[in-house]
Amino acid sequence: MATDFPKLILVFSGKRKSGKDYITNILHKRIGEKNCALLRLSAPLKEQYAKDHNLDYNRLLDSSTYKENYRLNMIRWSDSIREKDPGYFCRLSIAQNGAKEKAVWIISDARRKTDLDFFKKTYPKVTYLVRIFASETTRRLRGWEFTKGVDDVASECDLDDVENWDYIISNNSDNEELEKCLSLIFDKLIQQLNLEDSCDS
Repeated sequence: MATDFPKLILVFSGKRKSGKDYITNILHKRIGEKNCALLRLSAPLKEQYAKDHNLDYNRLLDSSTYKENYRLNMIRWSDSIREKDPGYFCRLSIAQNGAKEKAVWIISDARRKTDLDFFKKTYPKVTYLVRIFASETTRRLRGWEFTKGVDDVASECDLDDVENWDYIISNNSDNEELEKCLSLIFDKLIQQLNLEDSCDS
């Protein structure tokens, strides 16, 4: 049965190669697909961009150099759409992923204040903002290199001055520290929903 509204929304953000997909995939698995929708705001963006430019959508989703070759143009293209409708990709992601059937939504890739504002204003009582931090050294080990026009524009920098994060996760390859952060989120929020018995192991 569809829920009238989600009971909990976790909106994740972080720099490139900070581990957003890795961490949100872990939480999604722990909560379980029955109860949780994993939403990637970039997925509908990339799908439409691929259609408009005759590209391989699936390759735009992974961490390959293929995606990096088109990242700058995708940013410019998506920014032109957001200027007209800041919540466009948020609404599209919700609609495409059957999120309204799930109690918990995990947003894996918020990049702009407009993304945060959309969820905080639309679902103010159930939205929590989570920031993932990883050092530049760690990110370089994961394949990150500073790219002008990508790492110095709004898609990477718009959230740099945000301070009102509900949770902060340090993801510098310290598994024990990461687990503590994840357990805090899981224990304090997910268990409030009385989903413990139905969560995946």
